[in-house]
Amino acid sequence: MDFKLSIANEILAAAKRAFGGAELNAADVAAALELPPNPEMGDYAFPCFKLSKALRKSPMMISDALAAEIRADYLSRVKSVKGYLNFFLDRATYAERVVEAVLSQGERYGSDDSGAGKTVVLDYSSINIAKRFHIGHLSTTMIGNALYKLYQFFGWRAVGVNHLGDWGTQFGKMIAAYKRWGDHDTVARGGVDEMVKLYVRFNAEAKENEALNDEGRAWFKRIEDGDPEALEIFEWFKSVTLADAGRVYDLLGVKFDSYAGESFYNDKMGPIIEILKEKGLLKEDKGAQIVDLEPYGMPPALILRSDGATLYITRDLAAAKYRKDTYNFDKSLYVVAYQQDLHFRQLFKVLELMGYDWAKDCEHVAFGMVSYEGQSLSTREGRIVYLEDLLNEAISKSRAIIEEKSPELEDKDGVARQVGVGAVVFFALYNNRIKDIDFSWDRALNFDGETGPYVMYTHARCCSVLRKAGECDAEPDFKALDDPEAQDVVRLLEQFPETCKSALNKSEPSMITRYSVDLAQAYNKFYYEHKVMVDEQGTRKARLMLTEAAKQTIAKALDLIGLDAPERM
Repeated sequence: MDFKLSIANEILAAAKRAFGGAELNAADVAAALELPPNPEMGDYAFPCFKLSKALRKSPMMISDALAAEIRADYLSRVKSVKGYLNFFLDRATYAERVVEAVLSQGERYGSDDSGAGKTVVLDYSSINIAKRFHIGHLSTTMIGNALYKLYQFFGWRAVGVNHLGDWGTQFGKMIAAYKRWGDHDTVARGGVDEMVKLYVRFNAEAKENEALNDEGRAWFKRIEDGDPEALEIFEWFKSVTLADAGRVYDLLGVKFDSYAGESFYNDKMGPIIEILKEKGLLKEDKGAQIVDLEPYGMPPALILRSDGATLYITRDLAAAKYRKDTYNFDKSLYVVAYQQDLHFRQLFKVLELMGYDWAKDCEHVAFGMVSYEGQSLSTREGRIVYLEDLLNEAISKSRAIIEEKSPELEDKDGVARQVGVGAVVFFALYNNRIKDIDFSWDRALNFDGETGPYVMYTHARCCSVLRKAGECDAEPDFKALDDPEAQDVVRLLEQFPETCKSALNKSEPSMITRYSVDLAQAYNKFYYEHKVMVDEQGTRKARLMLTEAAKQTIAKALDLIGLDAPERM
């Protein structure tokens, strides 16, 4: 039951009876309902000045008149206070309707079909070929994965794209290094690490021998020209990288629908450049071709270098057009760090100038930087944390904690994997995405703080209560849920759909992450204050139903941000 909408309809019906009605919209009235800062002031409050203009009455007169008119079985009372209508819910009815809604809707509780028939394309993770997957890719990967799940939850068709970094002179250098010093079996065994060694050696020796760089450029030209040998090695490098990255994606539970990277758009940039010429958008600047964006407060978008080479934006223009043509998206999201804000503003403006009205459907979902235990990351200075290593260490640390706290637990390795990986992901998604993250083991793996392990443990606690209780066939007495602790849980359960919708609209998975902590804390407070397995069967049944509803909603919240919910810990 949508209590806000129900109260809004009561307000409109009462206004019609008292004043003959007004041109008002129930959704607008519902949106104006507020949550009082103190529960003693009511569960909801409506500021009647919102109706003053339409009804041509003072807020206090409106408030007094409506308070006398409104009656509903789910309201215990309505009070008029200085132009505000304060609504007090009947706690037993409130608990009954919320808990039964959660349990009856099951996995679909919190969702709707607002995205039915719509498509969203999400560009996230975007790892580089011949480089290891590092902690810097954690945010884009998990924010993108959470948004993918959220859109599906609301009925959208989601298309996840891993826009691989697989183009540039460095790949010619990689092949030159491989041909000089590498061999197939060593690279096959060593994977990306072995390719990185070859690349590092190439750059070191190229400092002394400039001819090596010419050799690298020549190999890249062979890739561009479609030379069979160059393409075979290049494609093999990609397959080795994706196999390495695949282990990390498997740990994270992340999948993609497309791995079309930069190289995929090689033959698709020509038509884009022709359209830019036809529209009169391309201008020459010192031999290069640009789109002038100065009238829009931005530096020019460099489309072609003076030597005719394309750039990131050229490929991104081709990619955007391809995605629209292929998927006919209603939204296209780019989950990329905030440093690329100018790039995407330029990209979207150029698309708009090309006459594509769907440019308005493109959105840059920016996020902050990642540091590790107080230190910024730098590849050049050797301060890099590989994601696979981080996840494996998290699993190992979780295994040690489980061994200490729950030595009798079955499947310790499986639970350690769920908890360890979940701790890392939860940490990455806890703060507003635009904030920088400093990864800390002490905070991530704390079972008592605002962390993934804490929320997972609460889910396992709910499962334990329900296992021990067994079947209870009594009629629930929802008056047993009228205490403040139970009501806090009920109120949070009611807020889950609105939280999910807000997270979707704002591209902000942290809203669900934080919600899961709030619900876990509320349930734990209820658990410590009120015994569930009491003798009185009606009370027992109601509290078990509340526990089941909390368990189900915590599990769904965790699922939406990409975490498992262990049943035993």
